[in-house]
Amino acid sequence: MSASITERNRAVVLDFIELFYRQRQVRRAFEKHVGDVYIQHNPTITDGREAAIAMLEPLFSSPGASFDIKRVLVDGDLAAVHLHGRRSAQGPGGAVVDMFRLADGKIVEHWDVLQAVPEHCVSRHPMF
Repeated sequence: MSASITERNRAVVLDFIELFYRQRQVRRAFEKHVGDVYIQHNPTITDGREAAIAMLEPLFSSPGASFDIKRVLVDGDLAAVHLHGRRSAQGPGGAVVDMFRLADGKIVEHWDVLQAVPEHCVSRHPMF
């Protein structure tokens, strides 16, 4: 993959992150950056942009929810966002990796991996 494709997709993903995770403007982020055909690998959400918006808007509108971006990786048409997500200020939340495939400057496919932050960790290394 050429650096120009990576850089173009990095700009798309960074703007999506700003709108989606930081400003929590789910509909705006999806309408601007997600393709008409959107393949969803999360088993609790059906395919399509509107299905994702319907599932995610309530979560992101919760006043106590927070999404702290830790890493963003973009290589060609693939991107990954590693974050610490919390549904409320109470509790440790979870580690999340959202992975995206882009085509023609739009996000067209999504996978995610979630891991609850444990109360106690036997290693000396934090999750983030």
